[in-house]
Amino acid sequence: MKTLKLLVALLLLVMGGAVQAQTLKIATIAPDGTTWMNAMRAGADEIETRTEGRVKLKFYPGGIMGSDQSVLKKIRIGQLQGGALTSGSIAEVYRDAQIYSLPFLFRDYDEVDYVRERMDPAIEQGLEEHGFVVVGLSEGGFAYLMSDKPIRSVGDVGNQKVWLPQGDEITAAVYETVGISPVTLPISDVYTGLQTGLIDTIGSTPTAAIAFQWHTRLQNVTDIPLMYIMGMMVIDKRAFSRLSAADQTVVHEVMGNVFAEMDARTRMDNRKAREALATQGIAFVSPSAEELERWGEIARQSIDRLGEQEVYSSAMHETLMRHLATYRAQAPGN
Repeated sequence: MKTLKLLVALLLLVMGGAVQAQTLKIATIAPDGTTWMNAMRAGADEIETRTEGRVKLKFYPGGIMGSDQSVLKKIRIGQLQGGALTSGSIAEVYRDAQIYSLPFLFRDYDEVDYVRERMDPAIEQGLEEHGFVVVGLSEGGFAYLMSDKPIRSVGDVGNQKVWLPQGDEITAAVYETVGISPVTLPISDVYTGLQTGLIDTIGSTPTAAIAFQWHTRLQNVTDIPLMYIMGMMVIDKRAFSRLSAADQTVVHEVMGNVFAEMDARTRMDNRKAREALATQGIAFVSPSAEELERWGEIARQSIDRLGEQEVYSSAMHETLMRHLATYRAQAPGN
């Protein structure tokens, strides 16, 4: 009887160890060696140390696991456990993940910070209800139109071969409102598309344009922020639940800190990237006040169309606009 109890105890110990020791495979389009990847790897090292090797994060950078859509499919079948993805991609799982990216939504970063402080938890909760645990949220920054020829007006866009990110319903609505037919490509194919002339206009943050070397094929930036870009690291809830409660806390704490630091660093990097683009001879084109009003009207029409298509929930949009109104009412100068 003692022998049987001992065997059972040993079996439970082995099983418990197997449950605790986990390698989480995380894929991302972010190139290796970038600030983003370096920060995430540092976080992974800290997690492994603090969990005494029970939790390891193995990264697959640079799109080697395919587009964000491919990564989501591989997560569903268990080939991967998570991804560092754009909010537009993860909207396939939870539509309001991309609520911050509605066109011309924010005027500046002060508005972004005010809204995010109040709404990030709701986005995290929404994703968890759809099977994903958010362990980090970070901004990509404001995206701008970058092109081979100057774009000073809405009409100028119609003469360009414009890239549409795969699965990006929000940008698609904007281009539909403008009346142009964009070229749909995954991020991994954009540089080749610019090289071959398949596309000559993209929407990108300054840091992404440099990180992916897109800026080497372009000469102009239309200096109005089209939309605010977000990124996040998500882990399949089933895989995350296999970690002990203590180890889950470590992952949340470490990656939460990493992504908070990345928020601040990305903002600074985008500022420096703008300066670098200007230094390399890229021209920043400022549309007239009349054209800005035209872009604003296009944004309003696009947001209405997206609402009709239920790309975002009316409740989340109303909440966001209420926070914006509150901030603008109390902001200096208003």
